[in-house]
Amino acid sequence: VFTHYYSGLCAYANRYLNDTDQAEDVVQDIFVKLWSVNNDLKINTSLKNYFAVSVRNKCLDIIKHRKVINKYIEQEREVYKVLQNYYPLYTETELEEILSKALAKLPPRCREIFEMSRFEGLNNQIIADKLSISKRTVELQISNALKILRQELSPIMSVGLLLWLLK
Repeated sequence: VFTHYYSGLCAYANRYLNDTDQAEDVVQDIFVKLWSVNNDLKINTSLKNYFAVSVRNKCLDIIKHRKVINKYIEQEREVYKVLQNYYPLYTETELEEILSKALAKLPPRCREIFEMSRFEGLNNQIIADKLSISKRTVELQISNALKILRQELSPIMSVGLLLWLLK
């Protein structure tokens, strides 16, 4: 099955993604999923249709994710422009001190999770695994931290500067 469908599905995925490596990853993921759920899988159409729909859906998810990333990059550019205007108001040391005071107001566990996410660059699943908690708990704690930090920092900073500190 793999040999028969692989190259055609890669070409199909590449039409969506315009990235050969990523297209191959998508197709391989589909086959791994097929392999891992082989006895539980109920295919109501032909195998060819199942693969085509699976590849298309996975590619559309990737395209959607690319849009989010591009939006984030554009926001970063805007924040950078804003920072160029506001930077003279605060030195880097002053900004770090203000942020440190705001972080100190977070509950200890919430602060730990936020710092792992923002300062250590860990993703939510890794944080959840390290702390033996659910990924959803990590997401909620980060959301709570951001809410508290927005409240603490908003009186003294512009939205752009606040976004920069909380990115």
